Amino acid sequence: MTQLEGHAGALAVAVARAHGVETMFTLSGAHVFPMYDGAVQADPPMRLLDVRHEQTAAFAAEATGKLTRVPGLAVLTAGPGVTNGVSAIAQAQFAGSPMVVVGGRAPQNRWGTGSLQELDQPPILAPVSKLARTIPTAGDVLDGMHEAFTVARSSHRGPVFVDVPMDEFFNASAGEVAPGGPARGQDPDTDALETIADLLVGASRPVLVLGTDVWADGAEEAALRLVEELGLPAITNGMGRGIIPGGHPLLATKARGQALGTADLVVVVGTPLDFRLGYGVFGGKDGAEPARVVHVADSADQVSGHATLAASVAGDLTACLDGILEAVDRRGRTSYAGWSTSLQETARAAAERDAALLTAEADPIHPARIYGELVPRLADDAVVIGDGGDFVSFAGKFVEPKRPGGWLDPGPYGCLGAGLGAAIAARLARPSAQVVLLLGDGAAGFSLMDVDTLVRHGLPVVMVMGNNSAWGLEKGPMQMLYGYDVAADLAKQTRYDEVVKALGGAGESVTDPRQIGPALDRAFASGVPYLVNIITDVDAAYPRNTFGI
Repeated sequence: MTQLEGHAGALAVAVARAHGVETMFTLSGAHVFPMYDGAVQADPPMRLLDVRHEQTAAFAAEATGKLTRVPGLAVLTAGPGVTNGVSAIAQAQFAGSPMVVVGGRAPQNRWGTGSLQELDQPPILAPVSKLARTIPTAGDVLDGMHEAFTVARSSHRGPVFVDVPMDEFFNASAGEVAPGGPARGQDPDTDALETIADLLVGASRPVLVLGTDVWADGAEEAALRLVEELGLPAITNGMGRGIIPGGHPLLATKARGQALGTADLVVVVGTPLDFRLGYGVFGGKDGAEPARVVHVADSADQVSGHATLAASVAGDLTACLDGILEAVDRRGRTSYAGWSTSLQETARAAAERDAALLTAEADPIHPARIYGELVPRLADDAVVIGDGGDFVSFAGKFVEPKRPGGWLDPGPYGCLGAGLGAAIAARLARPSAQVVLLLGDGAAGFSLMDVDTLVRHGLPVVMVMGNNSAWGLEKGPMQMLYGYDVAADLAKQTRYDEVVKALGGAGESVTDPRQIGPALDRAFASGVPYLVNIITDVDAAYPRNTFGI
């Protein structure tokens, strides 16, 4: 341990650094000045990344936690600074993203007298946090901050909120800074692993689903090992995308309907059995019997309580996956070659059908054509960020990452406005990689002003906008329900690229599908924040099977 003394802000920064934090995301506020002084005076100084809206700071911290698997740090001033970050904190709770949010708080020595932004904040944050509390004195900061980071990065990961009274933030204290580091999950129950192995050996049409927690728990190698050694078809979602590289013969994403609809066993690892996975009901398609379902989670509280499960296990996901493989090996492996070949044939047929959309010459532009131009230009280490409705749904269909840790979406909370914060985080976390932000024109309205942040901090990002002048995810369903729509239209063909230019970036508008590729090339070559604003067909809606209900 390291002995340290100083004001509470400096102590808080020292704890964050001990846990691996490199950047503090913030928007200036006097209640948290000691944190800034602590960052500036640290040796070496901690990077301060200031934004134009607190939501962007919190979304950047959330994305940092996802990308680096080290808790992101957002420091938000008291009152509206904290409440502006609530949506990002809720997203982190739903997605299992490790992050610590430090809030300013009105001074304790004036509490109850009506000082500026006096608000008891932890009760507001408690429902969307693993832990939400006030650190009452400067003397409590070292232990309180260490607890915050430890809880945030322990399974199941998530956000932690702490606030410190302003007067105590300026006060001095001393103590030891404990070393930080990830905590390994519990050992899985061996009997449960044996049961899952029995199910796999007895199955003829199994499917493995890999979700965000597989990446967060550092189990991506174990997951790929299980897939390849057993010949097990797999589907990925969230940060699980890329664990099975795009183009891999056992990646069954393009045959998802057949895979999940006709499987006799579905093993879901590291993701909840929510609306994205039919609430855990699989099989039953084309005369198939309902599938048996296995849920593997990083902690016991994440195992589904509503689905009918044939088996479940919780613990360190590498140990779970390797334990399943070892248990199968003791029984003798089963070949799933016929099942896998069938899914591959379905995937190839789907790719052939998709080719027409990916090369469509339609006027207005079909959103799929954008991905037909973008995907061949993506490097294997690209970070792709989705912030939108229908337009990003097409991305989920056509973008298949080659490596894990390169896909960011809002997750099950479905929050718009996360994109600029995620892009900032990605550029810092992966300085040599392509960073591509996919924006719907609706989503852009939440955070496009933070292009100013990209410009001020010298963070080049390629932004690709599908601009259909509507809230497309709502317009179609409302028309289906009522025969009309309201509150679903935006201004026609708005020049959001001119907004980006006014903020110091660059960009252009595209209405001809043949110009999408050249525009993307200019964006990637520019070295600045660059928006390619592509006008798309509002009637070319994503063909979805669920509306999230």
